[in-house]
Amino acid sequence: MTDVPTGQAVSRTSLPAERDLVIVGAGFAGLYLLHRARGLGLSALIVEKADGVGGTWYWNRYPGARCDVESMQYSFSFSPELQQEWRWSERYAAQPEILRYANHVADRFDLRREIWLETRVLGARFEEAEARWHVATDRGTVRARFCVMATGCLSSARVPDFAGLASFVGRTYHTGYWPHEGVDFTGQRVGVIGTGSSAIQAIPIIAEQAAHLTVFQRTANFSIPARNAPMTDAYEQDWKSDYESRRAKARQMRTGILYHFNDVSALAVDAATRQREYETRWAAGGLGFMAAFNDLILDRAANDTAAEFVREKIRATVRDSAVAELLAPKDHPIGTKRICADTNYYETYNRANVTLVDVRRAPITAVTPDGLCTGAAHYALDSIVFATGFDAMTGTLAKIDIRNAAGDALAEKWQAGPRTYLGLMSAGFPNLFLVTGPGSPSVLSNMMVSIEQHVDWIADCLAHMQRHQLARIEATVPAEEAWVAQVNEVADRTLYPAANSWYMGANIPGKPRVFMPYIGGVGVYRQLCDEVAAKGYEGFTLAGAAAQAEAAD
Repeated sequence: MTDVPTGQAVSRTSLPAERDLVIVGAGFAGLYLLHRARGLGLSALIVEKADGVGGTWYWNRYPGARCDVESMQYSFSFSPELQQEWRWSERYAAQPEILRYANHVADRFDLRREIWLETRVLGARFEEAEARWHVATDRGTVRARFCVMATGCLSSARVPDFAGLASFVGRTYHTGYWPHEGVDFTGQRVGVIGTGSSAIQAIPIIAEQAAHLTVFQRTANFSIPARNAPMTDAYEQDWKSDYESRRAKARQMRTGILYHFNDVSALAVDAATRQREYETRWAAGGLGFMAAFNDLILDRAANDTAAEFVREKIRATVRDSAVAELLAPKDHPIGTKRICADTNYYETYNRANVTLVDVRRAPITAVTPDGLCTGAAHYALDSIVFATGFDAMTGTLAKIDIRNAAGDALAEKWQAGPRTYLGLMSAGFPNLFLVTGPGSPSVLSNMMVSIEQHVDWIADCLAHMQRHQLARIEATVPAEEAWVAQVNEVADRTLYPAANSWYMGANIPGKPRVFMPYIGGVGVYRQLCDEVAAKGYEGFTLAGAAAQAEAAD
């Protein structure tokens, strides 16, 4: 297969006047929802600001970009034929291959004819009298009975507002908006700002090219070796021969990822047994490390045993003891910030052309024409890479002017933190659905599993409304308040709030510190959503066309 999409969306100048359903975003969520909508006989379209499908995998093309969930699990399960015919080349797929997969899905299911690319959504307003959303774009406005925001959780890149940034004469890049033609850093002095998951993947690759790489670290993050390798026929067939039952099991796992979960406390075994378990997980690689014991995310003493094991691995890998200590996280429990899966990340700091700078001790003060300054020194740079993350989960929605019939803005409602019912809807905004929104497992899970679950729930809800001739659905305020309280209550039982993470919006100055995803687990969450639907969509108000007309009067 090639890196070039096998098809292109039809070239158009303006949107149709009306559809049953408008979907914002052509990532995996938008593609699958368009497919499901067609199956229901609904007229639907996708609007997407990029010039191709793929969502996060369209934008995130930085060196080393790849998924941290195994390829055999980071894929759709809705089509048995699709999951049998597609062949992955690596244990963990790289960005180009995942983008090829997204394009294959768009082509295989003939989705492109209803995808409007290079179309930016400016705003959306619900008109009560029509019971329609008016979705305004730079190609015109489309009216729709339902609007679904499939905008992704990590799609609003954050660039710090450093003094003097505009004066820099070199090139600047953000890992979330990487040039499609790639970047050659050969012979350059490169600075990477940030050491989160994208930086951890990019730094080893950039270090191989650059004359010198300077990494500016504020917060050290835990990373586990991915142990990536070419996909073997035997491993692939082992999965494909048992896909149905393995998918079913994964849907009941806390993270939506199938791996061996050791249902034993880290404190219930002796130190030698604990060490053997951690060594086994470390050798296997990947995110399954956090399933070594059942209380790593619940008990600080248990967590400390895992954290110290990883810190010791860092010390054993990085030859300079001072650098090793800077790279060894000590300010948060392991797993409470997004744990990373890497290839030779810590080993990279043994290279003679790599320098680690602690900007917690001496913060960046300004960007200069030829580099940047910290409180301790000036660093001459030819290129700066911002690996500074995203305004996660809410950032993209906040940039769209979404208003209900009373003129209330969703962004204003969420000023003190996002409020949803089940992460699917927000009270006061009828017929507006969210896919993997705040208040759902989303970023704490295998996103493909969570996307399919949300899309299927939304599609089944729309089918229910069709069968019963219902025109309107809206989350109730009491149900929303109870769910927000439950999300916070479950989070408070864990160690997650102990970290200043992007899960809590801590990477965005001024953003409220609210734990945004639901930590109760994918399996538990799925059951709750199914129960809500089985009880006639408990916590939602549904109305028929006649009742809707009365309300408008």
